[in-house]
Amino acid sequence: MMAHILFSALAFTIVLALIPAACRLAREAGFVDRPGGRKQHAGAVPPVGGLVVVPVFIALGLIDALEMQDMPGLPFFSLFAALGMLMLVGGWDDRFTSPPWLRFAVQGLAALLIVIPGQAHIETLGNLFGFGTVWLGPTAIPFAIVATVLLINAVNLMDGLDGLAGGISLIALAWLLILSAGAPEMFGFLLISAAALAGFLAYNLRTPWRKQASVFLGDSGSLALGATLAWACLHSARAPDIAAPPIAVAWILALPIFDVCGQFARRLSQGRHPFDADAHHFHHHFVNAGMAPGRATATILGLVFATGLVGVGGTVWLRMPEAALSWSWIGLLLLHIYLSLRPQRMRRLIRAAFRIRAERSP
Repeated sequence: MMAHILFSALAFTIVLALIPAACRLAREAGFVDRPGGRKQHAGAVPPVGGLVVVPVFIALGLIDALEMQDMPGLPFFSLFAALGMLMLVGGWDDRFTSPPWLRFAVQGLAALLIVIPGQAHIETLGNLFGFGTVWLGPTAIPFAIVATVLLINAVNLMDGLDGLAGGISLIALAWLLILSAGAPEMFGFLLISAAALAGFLAYNLRTPWRKQASVFLGDSGSLALGATLAWACLHSARAPDIAAPPIAVAWILALPIFDVCGQFARRLSQGRHPFDADAHHFHHHFVNAGMAPGRATATILGLVFATGLVGVGGTVWLRMPEAALSWSWIGLLLLHIYLSLRPQRMRRLIRAAFRIRAERSP
């Protein structure tokens, strides 16, 4: 445990120290994200957060794994290879923009690495519907690959407000840390990842002392974070020393999953490609309803914390029936898809729920 804490403190300190230097280099090289179109931020901001955070938690995660055993197993090496691949293609896309087919192909290859040699797949979904255990059988590998690609895109799509994608990922990592307390190797890597991410959020999250982000996560970070969460969630749902059924993990990641499913449904209903970019994500509804960006981020992070509390508290602490949590989760998913297809109704609901008087143009 002391080694995990030491490496985590080191990860936080290194990221905290490297971000300003990386931003200076990025500005000198013209590697900045400029406002315009869907991007409503003020000024040019370097999207280099992921290029700092991901190498730090890969390097220190590898060292920590070496401390835990003579040689880290294939699951760790496969994960690190997938993260490095996603970081590079994401960084390239941040700088030059890559074709969608290339991004999707790299995501698929990364998912294969995470699921097959990385051993991040599950055999059962638990007693999901109340009629007995749902076994995946021969669909276990395809299910895990699709789930991994879905989560990679879910975190990437939520990266639209200062501190949002990083904050959601940090909260998810915190809940997964609670679940993995009895699995030292996973616990150490997740703690290091969370600490490195916290160092980044010191520059990315809006606070009374920081009115806007001075650095963005970039696709290099959001894609890698999505893959990290997918690996951790799939391992958490299968590890024998983690007493949480898969539905607990589904609740931890409920909002990112709901958002990506809602957006895909809306775009397909409009005859568009599901990966087309637009400004109608979950966080956009809050801002378009009149909520200030900082408050919108805080509100959504609070909702993410609450869904994680339902998943972990309901399964681990209260021992609620899995089926009750499953049907509730499915009901919220369908409600979110319904409201995503009706954005005006979504915004009216947000205004009523949070007592927003001022309205902004969509």
